[in-house]
Amino acid sequence: MTSLDKPTEEKEADDSRAVTEAALFEAFGGVRGMVETVLPGLLFVTIFTLNNDLHMSAIAALAVSLILVVVRLVMKDTVKHAFSGVFGVAFGVVFAMMTDNAKNFYLPGMLYTLGLALAYIVTSLAGVPLIGLILGPVFKENLSWRTRNPGRKKAYTKASYAWGLILLAKSAILFPLYWWADTEQLGWVLVTLKIPPFLLAVWLTWVFLAKAPAPIDVFAEMEAAEEAEKAEKERAEREKAAVWQSADAESDPADTHGGRHRKS
Repeated sequence: MTSLDKPTEEKEADDSRAVTEAALFEAFGGVRGMVETVLPGLLFVTIFTLNNDLHMSAIAALAVSLILVVVRLVMKDTVKHAFSGVFGVAFGVVFAMMTDNAKNFYLPGMLYTLGLALAYIVTSLAGVPLIGLILGPVFKENLSWRTRNPGRKKAYTKASYAWGLILLAKSAILFPLYWWADTEQLGWVLVTLKIPPFLLAVWLTWVFLAKAPAPIDVFAEMEAAEEAEKAEKERAEREKAAVWQSADAESDPADTHGGRHRKS
């Protein structure tokens, strides 16, 4: 490697890490997405701790979730993270109201976490790691990593196992508390465990992907293929037009001297 090659490779590595960071930030919602995830549950457990009023706590949590969606709509921002929060809170409110048990506000989210942990692990075992399915479109590589980029598939598999094991560990803490602890204890532990496991999983994903080969931009490939096909069609049309012009010239009755023979 020459001294000129090294800065170029370092710049490419830095660019790859920057792209990975940006993609992870977009896929998982960044700081704002984390706030939208934590705030409804935090409001619920705070109000319930203060007055033990299930209905007021549930309504407040649902109301703040809807407000977060409205704010995103007004700002013309993506609403997928806020909407997922609304659905999660709504299911929790329904469970808690139907059973008249404040603990059940947290049960849908806990079941979702457990199911997601199993999905990460099962898809990794099946050779189609879930984190790759999530991030593939974000990196504009879709599923090309499965057959054309083995190093990247390996990184996605490691990341999916990391997500699965972290979420399983979180479930192993929360479900015993659901049975043995009171609502306030469960709620505060759950709020506390919202962000740190998530950040750990995102960081490990970044570590694995930063060392992996660059994604194959299948969208750019498709655009290049379309441009090549268009150029080929234009070339064929030009050749066809040239053939017709040549045929017309051969059928011209004029002689080689540029005029017709006159009678003497």
